[in-house]
Amino acid sequence: MTRFDRDTAVTPLGPDRFQGQIDRGWWVVHAPNGGYVAALFLRALAQRVPVERAPRSLTIHFTAPPAEGPVEIETQVERTGRSLTTVTGRMTQDDRLVALGVVAFSVSRAGPDWNHAPMPEVAPPEACESFPPMIPIHERFDYRWAVGERPGSGAKRALVGGWIRSAEPRPADAPLVTAICVAWPPPSFAMRPREDLGAVPTIDLTIHFRRTLPLNETGPGDFVLAVFESRVCEEGFVEEDGQIWSRNGVLLAQSRQLAVIV
Repeated sequence: MTRFDRDTAVTPLGPDRFQGQIDRGWWVVHAPNGGYVAALFLRALAQRVPVERAPRSLTIHFTAPPAEGPVEIETQVERTGRSLTTVTGRMTQDDRLVALGVVAFSVSRAGPDWNHAPMPEVAPPEACESFPPMIPIHERFDYRWAVGERPGSGAKRALVGGWIRSAEPRPADAPLVTAICVAWPPPSFAMRPREDLGAVPTIDLTIHFRRTLPLNETGPGDFVLAVFESRVCEEGFVEEDGQIWSRNGVLLAQSRQLAVIV
Protein backbone atom coordinates (compact mmCIF):
# COMPACT_ATOMS: atom_id res chain seq x y z
CA MET A 1 0.00 0.00 0.00
CA THR A 2 1.40 3.39 -1.02
CA ARG A 3 1.01 6.64 0.84
CA PHE A 4 -1.62 7.71 -1.69
CA ASP A 5 -3.66 4.60 -0.87
CA ARG A 6 -3.33 5.20 2.87
CA ASP A 7 -4.14 8.90 2.65
CA THR A 8 -7.26 8.34 0.50
CA ALA A 9 -8.55 5.27 2.35
CA VAL A 10 -12.04 5.36 3.87
CA THR A 11 -13.51 3.35 6.73
CA PRO A 12 -17.23 2.43 6.83
CA LEU A 13 -19.21 4.02 9.66
CA GLY A 14 -22.44 2.43 8.48
CA PRO A 15 -24.05 1.34 5.21
CA ASP A 16 -23.91 4.83 3.69
CA ARG A 17 -21.32 6.77 5.77
CA PHE A 18 -17.54 6.65 5.63
CA GLN A 19 -14.67 8.30 7.44
CA GLY A 20 -11.47 9.55 5.84
CA GLN A 21 -8.45 11.43 7.08
CA ILE A 22 -7.14 14.68 5.56
CA ASP A 23 -3.34 14.48 5.61
CA ARG A 24 -1.09 17.56 5.58
CA GLY A 25 1.26 15.90 3.12
CA TRP A 26 -1.14 16.96 0.35
CA TRP A 27 -1.19 20.64 1.30
CA VAL A 28 -1.26 23.53 -1.20
CA VAL A 29 -0.40 26.78 0.60
CA HIS A 30 -3.14 26.97 3.28
CA ALA A 31 -5.33 23.94 2.52
CA PRO A 32 -5.30 20.44 0.99
CA ASN A 33 -5.15 20.07 -2.77
CA GLY A 34 -8.59 19.77 -4.36
CA GLY A 35 -7.63 16.75 -6.44
CA TYR A 36 -6.56 14.87 -3.31
CA VAL A 37 -9.86 15.72 -1.58
CA ALA A 38 -11.77 14.63 -4.71
CA ALA A 39 -9.89 11.31 -4.79
CA LEU A 40 -10.87 10.62 -1.16
CA PHE A 41 -14.46 11.59 -2.02
CA LEU A 42 -14.47 9.20 -4.99
CA ARG A 43 -13.15 6.36 -2.82
CA ALA A 44 -16.17 6.65 -0.55
CA LEU A 45 -18.79 6.84 -3.29
CA ALA A 46 -17.21 3.91 -5.16
CA GLN A 47 -17.95 1.72 -2.13
CA ARG A 48 -21.67 1.94 -2.98
CA VAL A 49 -21.49 0.33 -6.44
CA PRO A 50 -20.34 -3.03 -7.87
CA VAL A 51 -16.69 -3.03 -8.85
CA GLU A 52 -17.51 -3.67 -12.52
CA ARG A 53 -19.20 -0.24 -12.70
CA ALA A 54 -16.31 2.18 -13.21
CA PRO A 55 -16.51 5.94 -12.59
CA ARG A 56 -17.40 7.83 -15.77
CA SER A 57 -18.16 11.33 -14.50
CA LEU A 58 -17.29 13.08 -11.24
CA THR A 59 -18.43 16.58 -10.28
CA ILE A 60 -17.51 18.01 -6.90
CA HIS A 61 -18.02 21.46 -5.40
CA PHE A 62 -15.65 22.59 -2.68
CA THR A 63 -17.63 24.68 -0.20
CA ALA A 64 -14.93 25.22 2.45
CA PRO A 65 -11.30 24.12 2.87
CA PRO A 66 -11.03 21.12 5.23
CA ALA A 67 -8.44 21.15 7.98
CA GLU A 68 -6.05 18.35 8.81
CA GLY A 69 -7.91 15.52 10.51
CA PRO A 70 -10.97 13.28 10.07
CA VAL A 71 -13.81 13.93 7.64
CA GLU A 72 -17.08 12.09 7.09
CA ILE A 73 -18.62 11.33 3.70
CA GLU A 74 -22.35 10.64 3.64
CA THR A 75 -23.43 8.88 0.44
CA GLN A 76 -26.72 8.26 -1.32
CA VAL A 77 -27.40 5.94 -4.25
CA GLU A 78 -29.83 8.08 -6.22
CA ARG A 79 -30.61 5.54 -8.93
CA THR A 80 -29.36 2.21 -10.26
CA GLY A 81 -30.19 1.35 -13.84
CA ARG A 82 -29.27 -1.54 -16.09
CA SER A 83 -25.81 -0.07 -16.77
CA LEU A 84 -25.54 3.26 -14.89
CA THR A 85 -25.52 4.05 -11.17
CA THR A 86 -25.66 7.62 -9.85
CA VAL A 87 -24.33 8.32 -6.36
CA THR A 88 -24.23 11.62 -4.49
CA GLY A 89 -22.13 12.53 -1.46
CA ARG A 90 -21.53 15.17 1.19
CA MET A 91 -18.19 15.57 2.95
CA THR A 92 -18.32 17.21 6.37
CA GLN A 93 -15.82 18.05 9.09
CA ASP A 94 -17.03 18.97 12.57
CA ASP A 95 -20.57 19.46 11.21
CA ARG A 96 -19.25 21.87 8.55
CA LEU A 97 -19.90 21.06 4.88
CA VAL A 98 -16.59 21.05 2.96
CA ALA A 99 -17.59 19.34 -0.31
CA LEU A 100 -20.55 17.86 -2.11
CA GLY A 101 -20.85 16.14 -5.44
CA VAL A 102 -22.13 13.40 -7.71
CA VAL A 103 -20.47 10.49 -9.49
CA ALA A 104 -21.84 8.41 -12.36
CA PHE A 105 -20.63 4.80 -12.52
CA SER A 106 -21.22 2.52 -15.47
CA VAL A 107 -20.11 -0.63 -17.23
CA SER A 108 -18.49 -0.25 -20.65
CA ARG A 109 -21.00 0.24 -23.45
CA ALA A 110 -20.83 -0.75 -27.11
CA GLY A 111 -21.01 2.05 -29.66
CA PRO A 112 -19.06 4.11 -32.20
CA ASP A 113 -15.53 5.16 -31.24
CA TRP A 114 -13.56 8.19 -32.39
CA ASN A 115 -10.95 10.51 -30.92
CA HIS A 116 -10.18 13.98 -32.29
CA ALA A 117 -8.00 14.87 -29.29
CA PRO A 118 -4.59 13.35 -30.08
CA MET A 119 -1.81 13.47 -27.51
CA PRO A 120 0.64 16.34 -28.08
CA GLU A 121 4.05 15.45 -29.42
CA VAL A 122 6.49 15.98 -26.55
CA ALA A 123 9.86 14.66 -25.46
CA PRO A 124 9.77 11.42 -23.45
CA PRO A 125 9.83 11.77 -19.65
CA GLU A 126 13.44 10.57 -19.47
CA ALA A 127 14.46 13.63 -21.51
CA CYS A 128 12.42 16.17 -19.51
CA GLU A 129 13.52 18.04 -16.40
CA SER A 130 11.68 17.94 -13.10
CA PHE A 131 11.32 20.90 -10.76
CA PRO A 132 12.12 21.27 -7.07
CA PRO A 133 9.16 20.83 -4.71
CA MET A 134 7.68 24.15 -3.63
CA ILE A 135 4.73 22.86 -1.57
CA PRO A 136 4.02 19.52 0.18
CA ILE A 137 1.94 18.02 -2.64
CA HIS A 138 4.91 18.28 -5.02
CA GLU A 139 6.62 15.59 -2.94
CA ARG A 140 3.76 13.16 -3.63
CA PHE A 141 4.41 13.04 -7.39
CA ASP A 142 7.26 12.69 -9.87
CA TYR A 143 6.95 15.60 -12.34
CA ARG A 144 8.70 16.05 -15.71
CA TRP A 145 8.02 19.42 -17.36
CA ALA A 146 7.23 19.11 -21.09
CA VAL A 147 4.56 21.68 -22.09
CA GLY A 148 4.33 25.47 -21.66
CA GLU A 149 6.29 27.86 -19.51
CA ARG A 150 7.26 27.60 -15.84
CA PRO A 151 5.39 29.46 -13.05
CA GLY A 152 6.34 33.11 -12.80
CA SER A 153 7.76 33.29 -16.31
CA GLY A 154 5.35 35.96 -17.57
CA ALA A 155 4.28 33.85 -20.56
CA LYS A 156 1.61 35.08 -22.99
CA ARG A 157 -0.37 31.83 -22.80
CA ALA A 158 -1.72 30.01 -19.74
CA LEU A 159 -0.58 26.53 -20.76
CA VAL A 160 1.36 24.04 -18.63
CA GLY A 161 1.92 20.33 -18.34
CA GLY A 162 4.16 17.35 -18.69
CA TRP A 163 4.71 13.81 -17.51
CA ILE A 164 3.60 12.84 -14.02
CA ARG A 165 3.32 9.71 -11.89
CA SER A 166 2.93 8.84 -8.23
CA ALA A 167 6.11 9.24 -6.19
CA GLU A 168 5.57 5.63 -5.12
CA PRO A 169 4.91 3.25 -8.03
CA ARG A 170 1.23 2.40 -8.40
CA PRO A 171 -1.18 2.04 -11.34
CA ALA A 172 -2.98 5.11 -12.67
CA ASP A 173 -6.45 4.10 -11.52
CA ALA A 174 -9.43 6.45 -11.24
CA PRO A 175 -8.56 7.88 -7.77
CA LEU A 176 -4.95 8.63 -8.80
CA VAL A 177 -6.03 10.18 -12.11
CA THR A 178 -8.51 12.29 -10.12
CA ALA A 179 -5.65 13.61 -7.98
CA ILE A 180 -3.46 14.20 -11.05
CA CYS A 181 -6.16 16.40 -12.60
CA VAL A 182 -5.36 19.06 -9.97
CA ALA A 183 -1.77 18.16 -9.10
CA TRP A 184 0.04 20.32 -11.67
CA PRO A 185 0.82 24.02 -10.97
CA PRO A 186 -2.09 26.13 -12.32
CA PRO A 187 -1.63 27.31 -15.93
CA SER A 188 -2.38 30.88 -14.85
CA PHE A 189 0.92 30.82 -12.93
CA ALA A 190 2.79 30.84 -16.25
CA MET A 191 1.44 34.31 -17.05
CA ARG A 192 1.97 35.88 -13.63
CA PRO A 193 5.22 37.32 -12.27
CA ARG A 194 7.00 35.12 -9.73
CA GLU A 195 6.39 37.56 -6.87
CA ASP A 196 2.62 37.52 -7.54
CA LEU A 197 1.76 33.82 -7.84
CA GLY A 198 -0.59 33.68 -4.84
CA ALA A 199 -3.08 30.79 -4.78
CA VAL A 200 -5.80 29.44 -7.08
CA PRO A 201 -8.33 27.52 -4.91
CA THR A 202 -10.81 25.34 -6.81
CA ILE A 203 -14.55 26.03 -6.58
CA ASP A 204 -15.77 23.11 -8.65
CA LEU A 205 -14.16 20.23 -10.51
CA THR A 206 -15.59 17.91 -13.16
CA ILE A 207 -13.72 14.89 -14.50
CA HIS A 208 -14.83 12.68 -17.37
CA PHE A 209 -13.08 9.32 -17.25
CA ARG A 210 -12.73 8.17 -20.88
CA ARG A 211 -11.50 4.64 -20.15
CA THR A 212 -11.98 2.02 -17.48
CA LEU A 213 -8.95 2.49 -15.23
CA PRO A 214 -6.29 1.32 -14.79
CA LEU A 215 -5.47 0.26 -18.33
CA ASN A 216 -4.40 -3.37 -18.59
CA GLU A 217 -1.37 -2.48 -20.70
CA THR A 218 0.14 0.03 -18.26
CA GLY A 219 2.38 -0.62 -15.28
CA PRO A 220 2.70 0.93 -11.79
CA GLY A 221 5.79 2.96 -12.73
CA ASP A 222 4.43 4.42 -15.96
CA PHE A 223 4.11 8.17 -16.47
CA VAL A 224 0.98 9.81 -17.84
CA LEU A 225 0.95 13.08 -19.78
CA ALA A 226 -1.12 15.87 -18.19
CA VAL A 227 -1.76 19.14 -20.06
CA PHE A 228 -3.76 22.08 -18.67
CA GLU A 229 -4.85 25.36 -20.21
CA SER A 230 -6.83 28.43 -19.10
CA ARG A 231 -8.42 30.67 -21.73
CA VAL A 232 -10.50 33.18 -19.76
CA CYS A 233 -9.91 35.05 -16.50
CA GLU A 234 -12.65 37.52 -15.58
CA GLU A 235 -13.83 39.11 -12.32
CA GLY A 236 -11.39 37.07 -10.25
CA PHE A 237 -12.37 33.64 -11.63
CA VAL A 238 -10.46 31.42 -14.04
CA GLU A 239 -11.34 28.11 -15.73
CA GLU A 240 -8.85 25.31 -16.31
CA ASP A 241 -9.23 22.53 -18.86
CA GLY A 242 -7.11 19.40 -18.61
CA GLN A 243 -6.41 16.23 -20.55
CA ILE A 244 -4.62 13.13 -19.27
CA TRP A 245 -3.06 10.57 -21.65
CA SER A 246 -1.29 7.29 -21.09
CA ARG A 247 2.26 7.11 -22.39
CA ASN A 248 1.07 5.19 -25.45
CA GLY A 249 -1.43 7.93 -26.38
CA VAL A 250 -4.71 6.71 -24.87
CA LEU A 251 -6.90 9.54 -23.55
CA LEU A 252 -7.67 8.62 -19.93
CA ALA A 253 -9.60 11.64 -18.66
CA GLN A 254 -10.72 15.18 -19.38
CA SER A 255 -11.17 17.72 -16.61
CA ARG A 256 -12.54 21.22 -16.12
CA GLN A 257 -12.47 23.33 -13.01
CA LEU A 258 -13.42 26.85 -12.00
CA ALA A 259 -11.06 28.50 -9.56
CA VAL A 260 -10.56 31.79 -7.76
CA ILE A 261 -7.51 33.95 -8.41
CA VAL A 262 -6.19 34.97 -4.98
